[in-house]
Amino acid sequence: MNIDRLVMGTAGTMTLISLFLSWVHSPFWLGLTVLIGVNMFQSAITGFCPAARLFKLLGVKPGRAFE
Repeated sequence: MNIDRLVMGTAGTMTLISLFLSWVHSPFWLGLTVLIGVNMFQSAITGFCPAARLFKLLGVKPGRAFE
């Protein structure tokens, strides 16, 4: 497993969790979905991703996107 796959898996999992929580608990959880989308958009433009940096610090090998 490399950083690219972990970042996409984490983003997808967090999005599904926030959608589930907005359905079960409160629609305010959709704010987390928005934040995830904004972070994905900004990392696509700038190349900076906090999750990728964290995974790199944890010793996960980089993929092509976050070298």
